[in-house]
Amino acid sequence: MGGLERFELPEELEEFRGLVRTIAEEKIGPRASEIDETDEWPADVYKVLVDNELMGVGYPEEHGGSGGGSLAFGVFIEELSRVSAGVSLTPLVSKLGVIPLTVAGDEEKAKRMTEGIARGELLMSYALSEAGAGSDPAGMTTRYERDGDSWVLNGTKRFITGAGVSHAYVVFATKDPSLRSKGVAAFLVMKDDPGVSFGRKEDKMGIRGSPTREVICEGARIPTDRLIGEEGAGFGYALRTLDYSRPAIAAQALGIAQGALDFAARYATERQQFGKPIAEFQGVSFMLADMAMQLEAARMLVYKALALCDAGDDRMTYFSSISKCFASDAAMRITTDAVQVLGGYGYIREYPVERMMRDAKITQIYEGTNQIQRVVIARELLKALA
Repeated sequence: MGGLERFELPEELEEFRGLVRTIAEEKIGPRASEIDETDEWPADVYKVLVDNELMGVGYPEEHGGSGGGSLAFGVFIEELSRVSAGVSLTPLVSKLGVIPLTVAGDEEKAKRMTEGIARGELLMSYALSEAGAGSDPAGMTTRYERDGDSWVLNGTKRFITGAGVSHAYVVFATKDPSLRSKGVAAFLVMKDDPGVSFGRKEDKMGIRGSPTREVICEGARIPTDRLIGEEGAGFGYALRTLDYSRPAIAAQALGIAQGALDFAARYATERQQFGKPIAEFQGVSFMLADMAMQLEAARMLVYKALALCDAGDDRMTYFSSISKCFASDAAMRITTDAVQVLGGYGYIREYPVERMMRDAKITQIYEGTNQIQRVVIARELLKALA
């Protein structure tokens, strides 16, 4: 069976995890609370990722990345999220920006963007959602039209992670809203393109330190070679991108949950009540056991989904949605229980579990709500049975 009986990640990936964990605990963990409090994008922490050559993780070497694929990228995101979910979004959303270029077969753009990201010269964002088109992205109203040697974009994208900080944006727009999914195209838009601006920074419950803004295109004019792939194929690129990106969000949820369980378990062995550690009371120990079971089940699903992404397996859509839905639901339960284990201390900001609870909530919402994930899972299941 060639080592499969151990059912573990390859040794080199575990060594990589150890490296990332050391950097995260030493360089990012001490800043996590302050980043959450100030909600300022941490340029110093980004520099740590760049200086340690981590921004290239998960990208092909021929594009200037350091290789490793989706599974390595997932482990990277998991370990960052264990100390700061907000920080993990800097590499996560840049990868989200590159994926549409790759699935569209636009190698030149993918290579150029990847090289910039890996060198620490470029950050990307993904602009699909709108105020009236969240769970129904085909209902978008951002328009594009051809004008000579340019494309002209008009519309507003909502809840865009990294907006204002990122240099490049994959913006989805429609030729005609009545065409719905058949009218969508994807474009590479740069921060300094004429007609591009940003809304106010949203004051969010969690994932603070990662800016979320509107991306506003008002007669934004871009060269014709900034079309990604083929005109009219943008909606397919958007959906295929989500197949690859949802397991990365699942990995983020996994890391948040792991951080919360680590802290709660350690606290339970130190906190004394009635003359003994609270971990010795069955009510608490059973909570920790349930948290651990949910976490380990989620981990198996997340790693499987990431491995299927690396293999280009046809089951990606199904397992991407399952992993994202299960891991994020588990993260919400685990972080909520971690707050409960700490009791009154869990509710105050001196301890990290309340931050982790706030961070976990968004993983049930973005990259497709968990209600949408259940729609996808049921559809794929019934399609397979048919």
